[in-house]
Amino acid sequence: MRPLSAGGARLSPMKPNDPKDDLHRYLKAAREAVVWKQDGLSEYDVRRPLTPTGTNLLGLVKHLASVELGYFGPTFGRPHNESLPWHEENAEPNSDMWASADESREDILSLYQRAWAHADATIEALPLDAMGHVAWWGDNDGVTLQRIMLHMTAETNRHAGHADIVRELIDGKVGMRETNSNMDGGDEAWYEEYWSRLEASAKEAQAKSS
Repeated sequence: MRPLSAGGARLSPMKPNDPKDDLHRYLKAAREAVVWKQDGLSEYDVRRPLTPTGTNLLGLVKHLASVELGYFGPTFGRPHNESLPWHEENAEPNSDMWASADESREDILSLYQRAWAHADATIEALPLDAMGHVAWWGDNDGVTLQRIMLHMTAETNRHAGHADIVRELIDGKVGMRETNSNMDGGDEAWYEEYWSRLEASAKEAQAKSS
C-alpha cells in the first residue's frame, strides 16, 4: 500500500535513482567543466605550462580524450578508429599531456567530442555489469562497465580540478561550471582580505611550530 501524506492523500512512490544515469550525468558534467575552462583564452594561455610538471589546459583535454577512447573502446571490444600517435610504443613520454604547435585547439577539442560520442554509445549499448578488459592494467580478471564509468568519472573530475587551478593562475577566473561558480566568498576585495588572513594564519602556525 502506498503511504499517506500529512493530508491523507496517497503519495506516488518515489522513483529510484538509476545508477547508470547518475554515473553518466556526473561524467558529462566533469567533461563540460574541463572544456569550459578553455573559453576565452589565447592559444598561448591554453597551452602554457603552469606547474613544474607542465600541467596545461589543452593538454588535459588531449589526455582525457585519449583515455576515454581507450576505456570505452578496446576495453569492451568496441574500436574507436581514431589515430592516437602519442600512444604508440615509440612516442615521446608524456606527449598525451600537451599540444604541439602543429596540433590545433579545434582538432583536440573535436577529438574530445568524438571520444564523448564513442563512450556514450558504449554506455548506452551495454549494461553496467558488462565485462571488459583493460590491457594496460596488466593481469586482471576483467572489469565491469560500472567500474570503468566510476574510474573515468573520478579521473575526469581530478583533471577538472587541475584545470580550475591552472585557469585561476592564468587570469583569476574561477568556478565549477558556467552556470554555477560554487564559490562561497564575495568580490575581489573580499578574496584579497581572505588571502591575507590565510597567509597570516599560516605564518603564525609556522612560528608556533618552531
